[in-house]
Amino acid sequence: MSLRFHEIAESSHRILNPFTEDQLMMLGKICRLHPDIKILDLACGKGEMLCRWVQEHGISGVGVDISTVFLEEAQKRASELGVNKKLNFVHGDAGTYPQATHDFDVVSCIGATWIGNGLIGTLELMKQSLKPDGLLLVGEPFWIDTPPENAYEAMNIGKDDYVSLDSTLDRIESAGMQLVEMVTANQYGWERYEAPQWMAVDDFLRANPDDHDAALLSRWISDSRRAYLKYGRRYFGWGVFVLRPVY
Repeated sequence: MSLRFHEIAESSHRILNPFTEDQLMMLGKICRLHPDIKILDLACGKGEMLCRWVQEHGISGVGVDISTVFLEEAQKRASELGVNKKLNFVHGDAGTYPQATHDFDVVSCIGATWIGNGLIGTLELMKQSLKPDGLLLVGEPFWIDTPPENAYEAMNIGKDDYVSLDSTLDRIESAGMQLVEMVTANQYGWERYEAPQWMAVDDFLRANPDDHDAALLSRWISDSRRAYLKYGRRYFGWGVFVLRPVY
């Protein structure tokens, strides 16, 4: 879908992944965060993870995203929580931002491995900015079971885009990383991510019936809803994988 559709569909979300607030905060504890930690979050969306982790653990961080709509929400959230002095939100391409001159304790990309053309490429990208003893956090879908052939087209997913959970581990290890922890989405998290999109888009279309994208947006959300109910709910998983460089 287009970036605009993404912004409309997720207008009521704070967390732009099938991840609950409790899981988000548990992940921070798993990472043993403290005030000396500095995080780079690639494709940070509305910045909820960074904002809440500053509030809870005192970390500092940089968030990069291509969407000005989401970054505006991130700035508002940081101000609302009183954490804006410890965060820097950058408008730009998360796929080109990481540099070897950067020095972060944690580098994250939660659910946007398209920035590196897939999981392995994104891990290589993220490693550029990571301290030698740091953590990578990567959010990535996986197949719970092999889906029927029709699922790939319905969900607009290439056959090689995602793999099983153990094959995801193979991809992680091929990039020279070691899986040390993970937090995976449950059905409640998936539905709190998927279902609010249906109402958000419906609200938008009712308020903007003459929008130039109305027909395409309506068709997209209809197809997306059916694909989730028919295939995604049964076959599709998602998790945040906590990684360290292999020693």
